Amino acid sequence: MSTHESDVHTFSPELPAMFDGMKLAVVATVLYVVVRCLNLKSPTAPPELTFQDMPLNRFLLKSCPLLTKEYIPPLLWGKSGHLQTALYGKLGRVSSPHPNGVRKYLPMLDGATATFDLFEPVGNHRTGDDITMVICPGIGNHSEKHYIRTFVDYAQKEGYRCAVLNHLGALPNIELTSPRMFTYGCTWEFAAMVGYIKRAYPETQLIVVGFSLGGNIVCKFLGENRTNQERVLCCVSVCQGYSALRAQETFLQWDQFRRFYNFLMADNMKKIILSHRHSLFGGISDKTIDADIGRLYTATSIMQIDDTIMRKFHGHSSLKEYYEKESCVHYIHNVNVPLLLVNSADDPLVHNSLLKIPHTLASKKSNVVFALTLHGGHLGFFEGAVLFPQPLTWMDKVIVGYANAMCQWEKQKPPCQSAHLSESSCDEEKA
Repeated sequence: MSTHESDVHTFSPELPAMFDGMKLAVVATVLYVVVRCLNLKSPTAPPELTFQDMPLNRFLLKSCPLLTKEYIPPLLWGKSGHLQTALYGKLGRVSSPHPNGVRKYLPMLDGATATFDLFEPVGNHRTGDDITMVICPGIGNHSEKHYIRTFVDYAQKEGYRCAVLNHLGALPNIELTSPRMFTYGCTWEFAAMVGYIKRAYPETQLIVVGFSLGGNIVCKFLGENRTNQERVLCCVSVCQGYSALRAQETFLQWDQFRRFYNFLMADNMKKIILSHRHSLFGGISDKTIDADIGRLYTATSIMQIDDTIMRKFHGHSSLKEYYEKESCVHYIHNVNVPLLLVNSADDPLVHNSLLKIPHTLASKKSNVVFALTLHGGHLGFFEGAVLFPQPLTWMDKVIVGYANAMCQWEKQKPPCQSAHLSESSCDEEKA
């Protein structure tokens, strides 16, 4: 037997074993990446709550058990904040219903026309009272978005009338009537909707709800003027960032692919603005306007669009001034009605450093509860067993559960107690 033949007989039996080892290594690597990307090893847990030990909050935790129970997302993908966010962004919700509403048009002083959709309750509220939810959607959103339709349908069945603001310029089939569209913190349209509801339903009480950018707007609205809190039972804000000025630096970071999300949001804003180009910039050619439009076309971040276009709608001299004036962080401490702030720890759009704001607020103010879930992404909060999510999310249920608890509290609370009074206040009155 030759040396060559001997070598062949010596090494050929080992080749299949070597290839099997390589296959196992590849499979192990893929599984490791999948486990890491889907965050499969992460445990489920109840929301982390920050609140003061007050009668109101003790009643809340007893009456709204969702705040103390585990939030369990779909097993295979629900622990990934990116997939939760992507599913919300692409589909909104699964099997979304089609609640019937009436569109209202409100002329504004500057010539703009605010619109909102009004949905009457389909059942009686458990307290027997007339309660209206005034709802502000996320950036560039409106009443026709699937996540809004799903929430409204659920709230209607629980006995709530719902009024949903359509952000100025967000509806594709509604033309602007003035050279202005929605911005990060402008409360004018929301205030007009709330004013209409108060006039049209003088006996109704209000539940204020804001999603993402809408959370910033509703908290700013309530904190701008004490009269804005009249007839308001409570407020719920979900997945907002609280301070645009602090958030802008984090949106330029690649951590959690935040820079990529920034690009996607900028692209969507660009499409909305350009769809109203004639109303916003007129049909005439102007060097300044042409330059702004040119910069808009090349913008790759929300900050560039805000600096080029958005801040100028309200005459802000700089991006810093725009973000400072339009962020609720400077107003939210004035809110004295019960306030639930909900965020998710794996939200790829809201950096963890921003969550110090609601945590500090809830530590100092007795009317505030801050709920931080481990999972949920940005406005996802899907629930489900293994793969397929349920039509109704944890977010939908916890908002209505909190609202129900606050309505019940208002109905049966002792005369000496209000949302912002302490036990010592009651003791003093009894004395």
